[in-house]
Amino acid sequence: MTLTATFSPLPPRDQLETRWRALEARAEGSFFLGWTWMESWLSATGATPELLAVKDGAGGDAALALIGRSLDKRLLGRTPTLWLNQAGQYQADRPFIEYNGLLAARDAPADLHDVAMRAILRRNDWRALRLSGVAPDSPLLATRFRRRVRIDQSPAYHVDLDAVRAAKGDYLSLLSANTRSQIKRAAKDYGATEPAIALATETDIDGWLAEMQALNTGRHAENAWDDAVFRRFAATLTHKGLVTGEVELLRITAGDHLLGLLLNFVHRGRAMNYQSAFAAPLGPKGKPGLLCHAAAVGRYAGMDLSLYSLLAGKDRYKQSLSTGSETLEWWSLERFSPRLEAEAVLRKLLRRPVS
Repeated sequence: MTLTATFSPLPPRDQLETRWRALEARAEGSFFLGWTWMESWLSATGATPELLAVKDGAGGDAALALIGRSLDKRLLGRTPTLWLNQAGQYQADRPFIEYNGLLAARDAPADLHDVAMRAILRRNDWRALRLSGVAPDSPLLATRFRRRVRIDQSPAYHVDLDAVRAAKGDYLSLLSANTRSQIKRAAKDYGATEPAIALATETDIDGWLAEMQALNTGRHAENAWDDAVFRRFAATLTHKGLVTGEVELLRITAGDHLLGLLLNFVHRGRAMNYQSAFAAPLGPKGKPGLLCHAAAVGRYAGMDLSLYSLLAGKDRYKQSLSTGSETLEWWSLERFSPRLEAEAVLRKLLRRPVS
């Protein structure tokens, strides 16, 4: 089967939705490559990336992706840069895509990714290509470039829900003695009350998201909830995902005490914690966040899902709560440019990484 790849301006949203949903039904892509995520991102941020389409011999979509473009600030000046499924703008990309790649038909020919990358390489309007949140074995990384710079690497910790069920629901038995002790002590602070989980309805969403914003205020140096565009994205995503069943907004309490809220995705056998907000602990051993995640594990183990993922992040609590992990990577793939060659030498001398 002969494949061809083309770039075009972003089609009208209704036309793109028809094509994207049709391909998504034939693909194995992550939640982050699905229409619920993509449409929410486009709608909330106003991003206007190009459409990369790989067509099969009959003219049907074999793969789709969105390609942003920016003049990326580098050590020796600005560099024309392409971004896979991102805009290349800090504010628009704060939703932080993970498990990135092409939305590709599961029966597509083996050379699909090579065809897409060759089409990108034929363009002469860029010098760096940014791939964010891709798997280490992504076929997009197989293409040869002048320089390949891995900007970051992060574990994506998860809980094996099959193991939880095999332990007859005793999730704590799968954790370290220290983590078990912390969770048990925290439960005592709240009267050993079994946490209750409420699932948001359509009328709850805006109020509960405002509560998440309030709980996160002042707690992080780089707090996405301070940004109006991110809040609009979170609201759009939750409203759309609630309809499809792909997004859950959970409010977790212990007796009269609020523990916190979790904004989670449920997609193809996986639950994923995307955002969280926790109440102030009752005491020094309160740990409401651990109690929230432990309650979520129980919920999703009972739904016969395979994994509860805490997504990318090097936070100690994620490691403590997990029974395993995957790896995600962030790359800058660079073609020849005198400026980038000089920059590479200078970075080596100064021991400065590409940020």
